[in-house]
Amino acid sequence: MGRPGRPGAGPDRPLAKGRRRAYIGAVTSALYNRDILRLAASIPHQRRLEHPQATAETRSPVCGSRVAVDVVLDGQGRVAALGQEVKACALGQASAALMGAHAVGRSGPELAEARDALAGFLAGERDDPGEWPGLDLLARARPYKARHPSILLPFEAVAEAAARAVG
Repeated sequence: MGRPGRPGAGPDRPLAKGRRRAYIGAVTSALYNRDILRLAASIPHQRRLEHPQATAETRSPVCGSRVAVDVVLDGQGRVAALGQEVKACALGQASAALMGAHAVGRSGPELAEARDALAGFLAGERDDPGEWPGLDLLARARPYKARHPSILLPFEAVAEAAARAVG
């Protein structure tokens, strides 16, 4: 038990069971809303490519989420074909859906810029998530730093795969 005179939770005094449930419920409803769940259920390009030009796999040490991305680039260095395998929470899946929906036709530098903008947005270093469509739907995750690695995985993987494909 906690020390007398110390209200609330602390390192030696966890939240009471009822308060813990209320906290988890508030986090769950804030993060896993209808839009996030719809995205998570609709990941495009969810099949690995048979002959990728390059592949990158990223993994979150925090939660164990994993994303593998295969790419083929066209003659101008833009993504012509994309495949992905996503084993992540709903936020990671939603991020993979947003990445997959708009990555084809993008160059390696554009993908790296999207990754960096999203990372800066989640970290509170910028006010917007950049030009990538739909990333504003992930704004509710900003206060939950433990969720950031899973959200970033798809963008890290696609940027890395595109960079490897260029050589």
